[in-house]
Order: sequence, then structure tokens, then C-alpha cells
Amino acid sequence: MTTLDPARLAVYVVTSAAFAGRSHRDVALAAMEGGATAVQLRAPELDDESLLPLATELAGRCREAGVLFVVNDRVPVAVASGADGAHVGQDDDLRSARELLGPDRVLGISVGDAAQVEEAASLGADYLGVTVWSTATKREATAAGLEGVRELATATSLPVVGIGGIGPANAAEVVRAGAAGVAVISAVATAGDPVAATRRLVEAVHGALYERGGTR
Repeated sequence: MTTLDPARLAVYVVTSAAFAGRSHRDVALAAMEGGATAVQLRAPELDDESLLPLATELAGRCREAGVLFVVNDRVPVAVASGADGAHVGQDDDLRSARELLGPDRVLGISVGDAAQVEEAASLGADYLGVTVWSTATKREATAAGLEGVRELATATSLPVVGIGGIGPANAAEVVRAGAAGVAVISAVATAGDPVAATRRLVEAVHGALYERGGTR
């Protein structure tokens, strides 16, 4: 388990190929330009051989920009690419993730209830992902709502990142419920100006963190 500064999770942009006309690279670079603190490469449509060069490129660009970079699900690709870490879900091999990543890379785990929170902590998670609202990009996830975020954030010392149905208009609510930050997919990937969309998220999240006693 690493010592992860929760501030690095404040605005966490996830790439997706579900939106025609905007590549993983485009979304990641726009997110970095807009001030995102973390980028996750989520590309289930690519095999490892195709994913590795892209992950390696983005790992380098994020490193230069001081942005946390993680790969979704594909832990071996995360390691081989030089990514900061990986994010895994309940359908993945949670027990092997920390072993493969080693002690110095970041491990994020998606959770939906207190039992999964406890297990994730025992397996060496550095942060937790919680689905807040239902969304087409995460159909398989059960939405916890703001009250669920509040309960799970209270139940752990690990930072919680809310995802699902989040945009600039409601991001502050998620932070006020106890999340260290918000993760978004379509709020940036489908925006007419993804850089500006990221900046609006940054302003909303940092404003809410400031209200809560953090720093801008």
C-alpha cells in the first residue's frame, strides 16, 4: 500500500471508446490540459498488445504533467507501461492485484458496500471507487446515492472517489458527502470542449473541498 495524497484524486477523468470521434488519447490530453489530477485509461476493446503502447505514452505524459495515471483492470499492462497503478472491480482478481503491482504502485478498488470496503482495505487498496448515480457508461454498477457515499466514506480511512452520473453541476454534492474527489467519463468525453468541461469540474470540486476545510 502506497502513501497516496487524496488531493491527487480530486478530479479523475476516465477515458472511454464509447464516444465516437474522440480517442482515449484525446480525452486524456484534454483532461490534463483542463487541470485533472488523475487519468484512468479504460479500454476494454483493446487487447494487451494494442493497449500497452498507448498506456506507455500516457504514463509518460501524465508523469511529466504531475497527473496520477492508472490503467483500468489490466494490472500487467499497468506495470509494464510504467503507470502509477491500476483500478480493479469486484469481478477482477482482487487478491493478485496488489502482489502484481508491488508496494509502490497505487491500487484502486470499486466497492458497493461495507463488506467490500473492509475487504478492499485488507487487500491493500489505496483508494475506493463508489458509484453514486446510475449511468449508461457503468450499467453493471449499483448506485449508492449520496447517502451511500456518506456511509462508505465514514466507514473507512481510505479516500473515496465517486463515479457515475457526475458532472460540473453536481460534483460538489459528491464531495460534500465525503468523497475525496469525483471520477467522470461522459462529462468530459462528450463535452463540446473537454478542456473547458474539465476546468469546470476542477472549480466545482476544489470549491467544495475548500468549504469542507481543505485547500484550493
